[in-house]
Amino acid sequence: MKPEYKPAEIEPKWQKHWADRKLFEADEDSSRPKYYVLEMLPYPSGAIHMGHVRNYSIGDAVARYRRMLGFNVLHPIGWDAFGLPAENAAILSKKHPSEFTFRFIERMREQLKRLGYSYDWRRELATCTPEYYRWNQWFFLQMLRRGLAYRKKSRLNWCPECQTVLANEQVVNGCCWRHEETPVTEREIEQWFLKITEYADALLADMDKLGSWPERVLTMQQNWIGRSEGTEVAFRLEEVQEDITVFTTRVDTIFGCTAVFLAPEHPRMEILLNRSRNRKKLEEQLERIRAQSARARTEPDLEKDGFDTGFRVRNPFNGEPVSVWVANFVLMEYGTGAIMAVPANDERDFEFCAKFGIPVREIMARKDQFTAEGDRIFALYAPLIDAGPYTGLHSKEAIRRMTADAAAKGFGKKTIQYRIKDWGISRQRYWGTPIPIVYCSECGTIPVPEDQLPILLPEKVQLTGTGRSPLEEVPEFVDTTCPKCKKPARRETDTMDTFVDSSWYFYRYTDPRFSDAPVRREAVKYWFPVDQYIGGIEHAILHLIYMRFFSKVMRDVGLTEIDEPVARLFNQGMVIKDGAKMSKSKGNVVDPGEMVDRFGADAVRLYMLFAAPPEKDFEWSDAGIEGAYRFLKRVHRLFARHAAMPAPDLAAENASGRTPEDRKIERKLHQTLRRVSNDLESRWHFNTSIAALMELVNELYEVELGGKGAGVSPVVLKDALEKLASMLSLFAPHLADELWESLGHDGSMLLTSWPAYDARLAREEELEIPVQINGKLRGRIRVAPGTARDDLQKIALQEEPIAALVSGRQIVKVIVVAERLVNIVVR
Repeated sequence: MKPEYKPAEIEPKWQKHWADRKLFEADEDSSRPKYYVLEMLPYPSGAIHMGHVRNYSIGDAVARYRRMLGFNVLHPIGWDAFGLPAENAAILSKKHPSEFTFRFIERMREQLKRLGYSYDWRRELATCTPEYYRWNQWFFLQMLRRGLAYRKKSRLNWCPECQTVLANEQVVNGCCWRHEETPVTEREIEQWFLKITEYADALLADMDKLGSWPERVLTMQQNWIGRSEGTEVAFRLEEVQEDITVFTTRVDTIFGCTAVFLAPEHPRMEILLNRSRNRKKLEEQLERIRAQSARARTEPDLEKDGFDTGFRVRNPFNGEPVSVWVANFVLMEYGTGAIMAVPANDERDFEFCAKFGIPVREIMARKDQFTAEGDRIFALYAPLIDAGPYTGLHSKEAIRRMTADAAAKGFGKKTIQYRIKDWGISRQRYWGTPIPIVYCSECGTIPVPEDQLPILLPEKVQLTGTGRSPLEEVPEFVDTTCPKCKKPARRETDTMDTFVDSSWYFYRYTDPRFSDAPVRREAVKYWFPVDQYIGGIEHAILHLIYMRFFSKVMRDVGLTEIDEPVARLFNQGMVIKDGAKMSKSKGNVVDPGEMVDRFGADAVRLYMLFAAPPEKDFEWSDAGIEGAYRFLKRVHRLFARHAAMPAPDLAAENASGRTPEDRKIERKLHQTLRRVSNDLESRWHFNTSIAALMELVNELYEVELGGKGAGVSPVVLKDALEKLASMLSLFAPHLADELWESLGHDGSMLLTSWPAYDARLAREEELEIPVQINGKLRGRIRVAPGTARDDLQKIALQEEPIAALVSGRQIVKVIVVAERLVNIVVR
């Protein structure tokens, strides 16, 4: 072993060793337990960034640990390769998107290999290849047959910079999810949708199976799906003999209704305009409200705006007429597009009615509806007043009885509404999966037969970035024949949202070359579910809902038996610098390649796991990466001193027994093993695991002198070094294999077993217990492990200076936490 630590020599050596011996490859093996660990696949943007490195270093530590525990580990990687960035780059450079995509994939692949991640590269896939997107088209056809794919005209989110439609989930704070400072507008366009609402109840119900998912993600998904049980009530528009149906979760408050509010897009508006004596004025006001984007109209601080249509509807519960208004905070996409205004119990209604002078009718007693300071309480559940036959009933009982009465009398019914809307997948761009539909003047909308898949993207296309799909300008793509009547027809020119690609890729990894179906059932049955999935919280209501939806469709199509694809989810934090997320525009990007060149892959990986708990954001520090590098140099130096250490004489050592230094090292070694093992099994605090390794190295340096153990037997020293190398292999695998070899072993540590800690050896010979008086630390006592509580109390009260401090004072009680703490409460 060379005396100097040179990662530029060590790391390529072991990467070649791993590749030559195919150590990362995994195949189905029913004789072994499986473990499927997966990080969210990257977009080939040109180079990996530090967020990638953190994500993949976490996943690789888990994969290596599980391999050493004896699991058959599947750890694949691929590329989310369709999308706008490559197309936008192609527009600027006048080159084809595939040129950028595959060049970037090649570069990023080499970067990942240079970092030594344990991927089974045989399973690599790219979603932009026909071999993959053929199955996107196949899934679309299956959903079309089952009524889960449909086309309609709809007001949709439009990103002016992307020049394409965005799903609701892709709009963040009113802006495009890709372009955080680009406000989203709206357009009315014919679009293809996937009926995710059909699975809304299942997506909610199956959250019970996601007990190992972060609570924050489950809460975000639950709120996004937004299931509301309520009542539909028909208010009669008697002038035209039509109903306006409202949805309410609080039918008990309907006796306090003083108006009905409509969304400006409500279909009844056309009738009202036709019957109005002031049509021109209404149209002007209507356009003013419609000009506000739907996204802005959902903001909590929206200034309330609207107008009186001049029409009235009749409240079916009390027969009273109430005015019909258009309100900017009512959306057609939610409920029925009409709500009843109850200003006495709803804050939004109250603000609107106060602004426009609409009366407020109290429906609950003042003692219930107002605080002692006179502030109104909204969303109150209490006994009703002035509610006809329901007066005196509590809200919850009134809801039940009034809903039943509305149904019995034919003007209402119990119903369920959802916040989640169907997934609009049409995109007016080139670099995506073509939608397998043709339009025939004779036959209408016709699906492409499965045996004609894949519908290939044309190679020769003019990319302009305008609002129309580039495919419209490619006659050889557009012009086709109808599969049904064989007459001329035209292809659909929109492509699919790229979230379709990432909704099922993790299934394809189980057999990426299988050509008969999207997945091979036997492979999925062996590998699924994904045991550990790792990615950012930003995907909570995008990818993570879509992939759950796709899994349920795949089950219902008969491809799998899986209800939920991921058993355990982990969201890692971001890597930030100078207090902000790394970005080229901010000038705070740290290049992983440069760091690897300077310090080695192991130092980069170690620092990413040591800097902070993995679920937290952490601030990049140049001093931090230098510290990680110095630690690895120190470990290398320690092993280099003992590289030629002869095999210990076990018989002689057993005869002579253990020295105090032996026991000290063994205790620290097994305490470290216990901490690292527990961290890996539960909380994943790799930072504390690495800190424990650093403490162990310090301890070894204390007893090591001139290449020989000062009072430490060779057996104990070699055992400590071997186990240190085992633990280090999760975080700095190249160096760990080099250290293992220096101790006289062949091969990689991946072929060894994870060392078990000995609880007996990890026990302290003597414990130091803090002693508090009234919660303040006043001293410490040293006792043997397992000392009884009564004895701890007695020793603490007799020990100086505690005895003097409590002398003459009344001891109220003594709190003893076994092996942890004594707290004496005195007066």
